[in-house]
Amino acid sequence: MTNISALPSSNAERALRIIVADDNRDAAVSLAVILRDEGHEVLEVYRGDAVLELAASFRPDALILDIGMPGLTGFEIAHALRRELRQACPLLIAVTAWNQPAARAMGRLSGFNYYLTKPCSTDELLEILASLSVSGQER
Repeated sequence: MTNISALPSSNAERALRIIVADDNRDAAVSLAVILRDEGHEVLEVYRGDAVLELAASFRPDALILDIGMPGLTGFEIAHALRRELRQACPLLIAVTAWNQPAARAMGRLSGFNYYLTKPCSTDELLEILASLSVSGQER
């Protein structure tokens, strides 16, 4: 029997594997619920220092990272993933309250594909992910 909730919604061409990392558990869980409702496979993590190990085993298509987390910051995680995985790096999306120009510049330098500020538009985030699922980009 197929689990209906695991199937991609009509909005997505294929289900994505996504890690949501935020030390605010409510924010991470809420976003994960929305993404699962869209048919994606989602893991939540609440400490930056747990993300790299989880990414190595889960092999996500996308990571949605808060910047200010204990252990490692989102900047450090993005930089490490870009350095280690190069072209095979998953899509990196910052979702953070850090909206200062210096933080945005650091986001670019760290390797984020997108830098969204909280509260971010769920529609905008889903649109970004839909473009990834439609493109068929491989991990």
